[in-house]
Amino acid sequence: MAGPPLSTSNALGAFLRARRELVTPQQAGIPDVGVRRVPGLRREEVALLAGISADYYLRLERGRDRNPSPQVLESIARVLRLDDDHLAHLRLLVAEAPRQRGRRPAEEIPPAGALKLLDSLAQPAFIEGRYFDILASNALARALSPGLAAGGNQLRDLFLDPEQQALHPEWKNVTECFVANLRQSVGNDVDDPRFVELTGELAEASPRFRELWARHEVRGQRGTPIRLDHPRVGELTLNRERLGIGGTEGLMLVVFHPDAGSADAEKLDLLASAARSTSPAMASVS
Repeated sequence: MAGPPLSTSNALGAFLRARRELVTPQQAGIPDVGVRRVPGLRREEVALLAGISADYYLRLERGRDRNPSPQVLESIARVLRLDDDHLAHLRLLVAEAPRQRGRRPAEEIPPAGALKLLDSLAQPAFIEGRYFDILASNALARALSPGLAAGGNQLRDLFLDPEQQALHPEWKNVTECFVANLRQSVGNDVDDPRFVELTGELAEASPRFRELWARHEVRGQRGTPIRLDHPRVGELTLNRERLGIGGTEGLMLVVFHPDAGSADAEKLDLLASAARSTSPAMASVS
């Protein structure tokens, strides 16, 4: 099985290289002179703009120095045009917290109360794990997409399942969002066995995943509207909310809901009528 599509030995250097290659000289306010072997800024340009020595910045990219001051990190973040999510990720990559290599991963099991709430909701809803595994779902969620059945994985479906890709008219934007969420979720815990398994599979099978992962985009999970092209009711836009489940490590309750009185609400009602006879949510991941 293929490993994760990044070097776990120098995640900080990989992040800095990827982000500086996305900043043009014009964006940085410097002349674009000479032949550039790679897009974006050169190391010495980042160092100059950040007010640090080129040698010190080189040590950071090569993983030889992992203790930059907060001021240095903020200066580099300013040059690389990092937003708050990316800056938080950068700080995490230089944190001294040791990883527990070889640990046995905790099984992701939704609490009984969360499962009862899930099955009582009138909207499509499901519980997802840290890496977008579907741990449980209600009948309307499964009517909205068979990929939302317990045991599925949203990332795998988005990148490898043509039927799931067709469900998303804005597929490119959706994949960007999910990969950026994944990187934010994993942080520097790139030795997690589930992460290694999933990203290895996707990196081997999906050029689109490899392209997005190489950008090192980071984005926290937020509520957002999402467009779907359902084979039964056509296009509809639903609001997607992700709610943390207390007492768990990263489990989220995801709820799709339409604007009240909208045509999207009417379409969702049609799906609900076909889903009423399905079984209650089941929590199981093989």
